Amino acid sequence: QVQLVESGGGSVQAGGSMGLSCRASGSIDAIDAITCMGWFRQGPGKGREGVATICRDNTDYADSVKGRFTISRDNAKNSLYLQMNSLRLDDSAMYYCAATFVASHMQPLDYRYYNLWGQGTQVTVDS
Repeated sequence: QVQLVESGGGSVQAGGSMGLSCRASGSIDAIDAITCMGWFRQGPGKGREGVATICRDNTDYADSVKGRFTISRDNAKNSLYLQMNSLRLDDSAMYYCAATFVASHMQPLDYRYYNLWGQGTQVTVDS
């Protein structure tokens, strides 16, 4: 009913910046029912981790990205964004956009609460 498509990503030097976008398409009713959207990442040999999430006007960030990454959402465009500054080598990963309809008793940065996922976009930070 809802598809998520990421854009952005690529390679950047350490210390640089990069922006990611995610657009939701499909059933308008389903899109309106989304409670939280977020960005998650998975590096080589690592588990999937929450990077930043937004639930209505509330944002949550992983400690490792606080002060460097900013998540935002444009409901009129059904889009989610992630601005990444001061990128580090350990930020390299596949980044996924995700969404959930869960309304309460959830941990926003826990990927297990999310059931809609994009295909992912690779971010590589080079020295």
